[in-house]
This record gives sequence, C-alpha cells and structure tokens, in this order.
Amino acid sequence: MESVDVCIIGGGMAGASIAYHLTAHASVLMLEREPHVGYHSTGRSAALYHPQYGSTVIRALTIASGPFYHAPPADFGTILSPRGSLVIGRADQESARQKHEGMAKASAQKLTRMSPAEMTALVPELKPGAAAWGLYDDQAMDMDVEVLLQGYLRSARRNGLRVQTGQPVEALGRDGARWRIRTPTQEISARVVVNAAGAWADEIAALAGIAPLKLVPYRRTAFTFDAPNSATAARWPMVIDAEEQFYFKPDASRILGSLSEEAASVACDAQPEDLDVAIAVDRLESALNFPIKRVIRAWAGLRTFGPDRNPVSGFEDSAPGFYWHGAIGGYGIQTAAALGAFAAAVITGHEPPAALGVRLADLAAKRLR
Repeated sequence: MESVDVCIIGGGMAGASIAYHLTAHASVLMLEREPHVGYHSTGRSAALYHPQYGSTVIRALTIASGPFYHAPPADFGTILSPRGSLVIGRADQESARQKHEGMAKASAQKLTRMSPAEMTALVPELKPGAAAWGLYDDQAMDMDVEVLLQGYLRSARRNGLRVQTGQPVEALGRDGARWRIRTPTQEISARVVVNAAGAWADEIAALAGIAPLKLVPYRRTAFTFDAPNSATAARWPMVIDAEEQFYFKPDASRILGSLSEEAASVACDAQPEDLDVAIAVDRLESALNFPIKRVIRAWAGLRTFGPDRNPVSGFEDSAPGFYWHGAIGGYGIQTAAALGAFAAAVITGHEPPAALGVRLADLAAKRLR
C-alpha cells in the first residue's frame, strides 16, 4: 500500500491548482479516472478571464486570481491575451443592463456604455437592430487553459507530485486516523483526501459514507462555425446576450457559439444535443448579419453547482481529513489561482490570505447542510 500525505481525486484545473500550492508542504498523489488530465470541464471551457462574471464570491476569487494570470511564473508561458467582452441588450432589457452595471460597480470594475453604432464598429457583423445598447468590458481576456493546467502540473511534479490516470476510485473509507483509497490496480493510504472530482463529487462522498451536498451537474453546449471574414472576426470581443440566452467569441480562426443553457444531468461524459445546437444557431443568427451555414464541431461540458451557486472548499465536519473542493460551476478556470491557494492554506492548517477575497465561512461545506 502506498502512503502519502494528500490524495487528490480529480485531475482537472481544480485539483491541479491545489497540487501546485500543496506539494511544497506535503507528499501528494493525484488520481484521475480518465485516460488524461483535464478531460471533462477543464478541457471544454470557453476560457475567458472575466472579472465581472458570476456571484460576489466568484468575482472576488476571479479578481484575486488576476495578478497570477497577468504575471505567471516564467516557466508557465503566457496565460492571458486581449479579448474584451460586450453585453448586448434590447430596449426592453433595461433591467438586465442595470443588473450588469450594478455587479460591475459592486466589484469596482468599469463598464463602458455603447451605442448601436459603437457596437457595430467593434463587431461589424452584428445585425442592425439586434441590440439597442451595449456594455463593453476591456478587462475580459482570453485564457490559455492548457498553458495554465500544464504549468500547474509541471511545477507540482518538480516538487514530487505523482499523477496517475485511468484510476477511478472504487472504494474509500477510514482506516484508523487515515483514509484508504482503492482503485482497480492499487490501494493508497492518505492523511487527507481532497474531493476535486467535479460532477462526481457527491458520488465520491457517498463511497466514503458521507452525505451529499446536493451538487448538480448541468450540461452546456458549444460549437464552432465560420465567419465571412475570419481575419476581421478574430478581433471581435466575446458577445454575450444580456439575459445569457447565447454568447459567441472568436476561437482560433473560427467562432465559438453557445446556447448558454443549463440542463440538469447525471455525472457523465456529456454530449451535445442536436436540438440545443439548432436553437443556439437560431439565436445567434438573430444577432449576426450572416447565416451559419455549417456547424464544424459541437461538444458539451458539465458545470456543477451547489444549492447557493457558490463554490465549496473546506473540510467535512463528519469525516476528519475529507476535504471538499468543487461546485465551481463555469468559473473554475478564472478562479483557479485563488481557489487553489485557498484550499492549500486550509489543508495545511493556515488561515487563507485576506488578499484572496473570501473567508472560510464563504466556502465551508457545512453551509450547504
């Protein structure tokens, strides 16, 4: 039986960011059920750093993550690149405009109001009459998810992290003062188990005899298509419907579009529904001045939320050494730097730095009981 200080269950961005901070203080083993890391939500993200997106807690974590993303360690590479975001709304969506402006003000962020002419200058293919007003955020940035994920793992491996893929957890229970974890090929003894299993987090807890937190995975569909002028389209900001009925943004030489739907799902390898893609195409064509002639590739991912829509990161009171880290929804990439540092501090018995913008109680598992 292998013995480690910490066993992280889940090889996505959540687990990798914790390992990055934790391996300087403890021996760490990461178990990933899939053949490679970042297979599920991490690998299917729209990849935008957007400080004005999400709840108060999410925005605080995003802003706290910003310094790391803007100036990462030299061996990471460039994480952020300019993009911008543009919320568009109709004349009858005034309440949505007030909501977005209120959220920006609460986070001390800036939004610039735009007229239809100014929006068309940014996105020439925006259909005339599709939007009566716009709110532009020049702080929204594209994120290179693979650079961030591999940077975390590469640095953690230098400090001794071992990553094992194709290792689903089959059994999990207390063995004296430690945890015993069984996979198809081995048994591991760990002082702390970090449940960073994403959509499978409640299932991992059930293996340990721990009551679920009622975390729910929701499917979201995305797809790519061509724009008439790919060179011009590459400079567009991310365009978001005021009530989040759709969004689109440049993606390499194409455009990535999404329905922005939330369809409750079981934990699975999510696949796109043809009807969702068709609805998304229809909504995007209502805003774009050209038809989407061909969907090049479509996929789906799971965004897991708790009942209050905020992340959970904290020890389970009923099971010593069991650490919850999940329910991060669609914000796991943009908040990873702060959330990883928060979790590592708590696991090693330290108070999380005030600069992270959240308190223990904000993310505690017991708040969801």
